[in-house]
Amino acid sequence: MLLKDNKIKRSSGILMPIFTLPSPYGIGTLGKASRDFINFLQASNQSWWQILPVGPTSYGDSPYQSPSTHAGNPYFIDLDILVEDGLLEQSEIDVLFWGDSPCLVDYGALYENRYTLLQKACERGWDRDFDRIEAFKSANSYWILDYALFMALKRHFDMLSWLEWPDEDIRLRKPEAIKFYTEKLADDIRLFTYIQFLFFNQWNALRAYAHEHSVGIIGDLPIYVALDSVDVWASPECFQLDEKGFPTEVAGVPPDQFTADGQLWGNPLYAYDVMQQNGYEWWIKRIEGAAKLYDVVRIDHFRGFESFWAVPYGEKTAMNGHWVKGPGMSLISTLKNRFPSISFIAEDLGYPSQEVVQLLKDSEFPGMKVLEFAFGANEDSVYLPHAYNKNCVCYTGTHDNDTIKGWLSQLTPSDLKKAEDYLGLNEREGYVWGVIRGGMGSVARLFVAQMQDYLELSNEARINIPGTQEGNWRWRMLPDQIPHGLSDKIAYLTKLYNR
Repeated sequence: MLLKDNKIKRSSGILMPIFTLPSPYGIGTLGKASRDFINFLQASNQSWWQILPVGPTSYGDSPYQSPSTHAGNPYFIDLDILVEDGLLEQSEIDVLFWGDSPCLVDYGALYENRYTLLQKACERGWDRDFDRIEAFKSANSYWILDYALFMALKRHFDMLSWLEWPDEDIRLRKPEAIKFYTEKLADDIRLFTYIQFLFFNQWNALRAYAHEHSVGIIGDLPIYVALDSVDVWASPECFQLDEKGFPTEVAGVPPDQFTADGQLWGNPLYAYDVMQQNGYEWWIKRIEGAAKLYDVVRIDHFRGFESFWAVPYGEKTAMNGHWVKGPGMSLISTLKNRFPSISFIAEDLGYPSQEVVQLLKDSEFPGMKVLEFAFGANEDSVYLPHAYNKNCVCYTGTHDNDTIKGWLSQLTPSDLKKAEDYLGLNEREGYVWGVIRGGMGSVARLFVAQMQDYLELSNEARINIPGTQEGNWRWRMLPDQIPHGLSDKIAYLTKLYNR
């Protein structure tokens, strides 16, 4: 049992995005490499595999800017499984280009070649799998029909944002336009439906395999959705949009010591007043979708439930925004009451006002503590392990942080000395392992380290640099990169600290 009374037991896990797994076809998938990693987690006495959002990616390749909050990433569909299932020939895969480097994802190559193969699979499998597809559509009717039409429309309009579609009737979802394009684009609608059918078949099998090996999956739920998404196009009443569908204000965060202009994310803001009137049905459906994927849901940018930074649409930076009160416990209580069996983690990093601290306390969700934030100028940092309470999750770093080795190399001499003294870092054990030991030994109910940290990699293995648009979400582990004996070493430390 990984959960007790819907709370995470004292345990540990590893953060490893699916795209970072090794495979011969350009990106990590839901196939053998995922099962091998689950085996590694079990051998390492790890209870959790934490991943990033698994939705389709779009411009910028970020999993946090997806065209759908419910759909799965087509790139994660394992091609070897499709060959075994008689949907593809190995020769059809081998002739395609998947990128120049096995340690970096080439998203351009994936975009050019993956759909070619998925189209072949659809042509061969649609009639064979028709009854199962109909059952899948019925179980996912609240999103799959809109999603398949939306993606077919994007293809039809040369992948333009829905706000730029030349036919205003379909942009604004006029019923006669929906009917016209549903008939006109039937082939592509069928393709995008079948792709999701394949994804969820593979996902469900992988999740079952994880559970058989006593591994739970922690997934990420971005608080916002992308402007160019089926979520906004299909439910405009849930967002702050004008009569033409354009946002009035968008999301971001204000300037801080890291970014003088703040971060302009550009996501549309929710019309929480409308959502509250219908019992937050949109959010309920969203959590229902997350529950089909994950055992624990990490809510990204949790502080946005207390108050959020709103920037007028059209601004070039986030500087001219303002704080707006969020739904607070009104939404959180609704979700907790509706989903009593789901466990949540609150990403409460950044701007920890008293109001956010109180909301976290009222929600009873575990918050996050990041060791890489602990050794700066603030002598009373809440990220120092002695300041933790049990109801939190300790991370070495997240996907937005450097690896431990990269972080240590950039510390000032005084901050490094503080970390050495506090954690007892030494050359014999290795500085990276000393930081991991500090997290493992903390009172935090859950401890999570990035896989790159267990591999002692430097900043060449960093996943993302916030505020930058290129070069992110690309690092991949090589097939032979896990050294012999690593699982035993992790397992020893895990047992030592009763995780």
